[in-house]
Parts: sequence; C-alpha cells; structure tokens
Amino acid sequence: MSQTRLHLLTDATEADRLFSMLEATFEDDGLPLSLFDFDENKGIKEISLYADADVEGVEARLRSLLEEAGVDAEINRELLDDIDWVAKSLEGLQPVRAGRFLVHGSHDRARTRPGDLAIEIEAGLAFGTGHHGTTAGCLEMIDMVVRREQPKNALDLGTGSAVLAIALAKLARIPVLATDIDPVAVRVASANTRLNEVSRYVETVTAPGFHHLILASRAPFDLIVANILARPLMRMAPEMARSVRLGGSLILSGILERQRNAVLAAYVGQQLRHVRTLWRDGWVTIHLKR
Repeated sequence: MSQTRLHLLTDATEADRLFSMLEATFEDDGLPLSLFDFDENKGIKEISLYADADVEGVEARLRSLLEEAGVDAEINRELLDDIDWVAKSLEGLQPVRAGRFLVHGSHDRARTRPGDLAIEIEAGLAFGTGHHGTTAGCLEMIDMVVRREQPKNALDLGTGSAVLAIALAKLARIPVLATDIDPVAVRVASANTRLNEVSRYVETVTAPGFHHLILASRAPFDLIVANILARPLMRMAPEMARSVRLGGSLILSGILERQRNAVLAAYVGQQLRHVRTLWRDGWVTIHLKR
C-alpha cells in the first residue's frame, strides 16, 4: 500500500513543543512522525506525518491541531512509492545479536555460531526485524528473565513479526500465545513461526489488546512481553496486572526514555514491582514482577 507524507516547516523554537503534541495525538493510531533539521542556519525544522489510509481525515486532524497550537504553517503532501521498506532495509542489514539470540535473514544463515539461538526473519509487512532498539532490548531481557524464572506459559502481546514469540519458544520450549491487532501482522507472524520450526509452540491470533476469549482462557501467564507503545501500555496496566500470575513477570517496551517514569507509575499503581530497565538507542525495556 502506498503511503502519503504530510509535512510542514516550523521554527526550531516551536518544533519540539509541536512535535510532542502531534505525537500524543497520533501515537495511538500508529502513524509515524519524524522531526528533522530543514535549515539549521535559519533555525527551521520539518515535521512529517505518514499516513497510508484516510489521508484527508488525517490532514484535517493535523490542520485542526496546528490551529489549536496557534501555528500558521502550510501542509504539503508527498505520495511515496509503494516499496516494501522492510525488504529494502534488510538488504544491507547485518545480523543482530541480543543475549543468546541471533536475528538474521536467509542470506546470513551461514553466520550462525554454535550455541546461537538463531531467528530467521524474512522481509514482511510487519514491524520487528530485531534491528530496532526495542526489539533488541526485549530479546536481551527475555534471555535474562527466562533463565532465572523458567516460565511455563507466555504471551507476546502485539507480536508484529513474531520475533519475540519465536525467541521465547526457542529458549524455553513452552506454549506462547502471540497476538496482534493487525491481521496482516498475524499472517506474517504465523509464517515466521513455521520458518523457524516453532509453530507447535506458538499460536498466533488476531486480537485487540486483551479483548479476546483466548486470552481469558490462557491466563494467568507466567510471562507477558509487550513491545507496543507507551500510551496503550499505560491504558492496559490493570489488564496486564490481572493477566500475569502472582510471581510472574512483564517485559514492556516501545517506550521512549522520556516516557519511562509515566509507564512505571501506571504499573506500580497496579502493585507491580520494578526489577530493572535496559536503555538502548533512546528506548527503554522494563522488567516488572507481580
């Protein structure tokens, strides 16, 4: 599906405030935003918002927010080519090591070493190749938590390409429920579990958050991993707490460094205890226990 970039120029002194406001509004929709220096000498920055559906509606919301913020800026459009960016980016990517895991494409199978828990991910439409700081942080945390706690069942909430579900299955050899709100992601996740020969452990299901009967039937979980976004994580804190067993663990990511304290507050308020935080590339991965 082609994507449209909505972009505007703004004064550098206002850019951060405006970007934060847009991020708070569009984050729950999963619409990517970017902020770049357009002309450093003149103090001008460019904000971009990427939409692949209802472009008119997204632009109308963007325009309304600009008016609310008192920003008079022209919104421009750029139709981007229909390119499989994951496939394109994987062409030049090196395998990623995180804990005992090695995430690689088919072209790097020969680079696995004895003792590696290799996860092969082909280019797909879902996020999660292991190269992003949140995915790599989750893999490192999974390695630590599973070794110490030996969970018997797990949930990968917002599974994407199923990297984390595959990691859990390969490391612990336990039943893993992998859910995502996006049916395309679930199809990719299912294909990746078969590719990595763990489909007998991993069940992939299209489910919005905890609103699916299968989650109720499989809970409580010994371990829940959720690499999504900070705001949904905070909203789901009560459901997360109810769905993990006493003594069980949560691994949360998709959280910017500046969002860490707010996410922690939401979960501490549900009587969960912070164990550790991993910091990686501007993102954090948080381990909590009930």
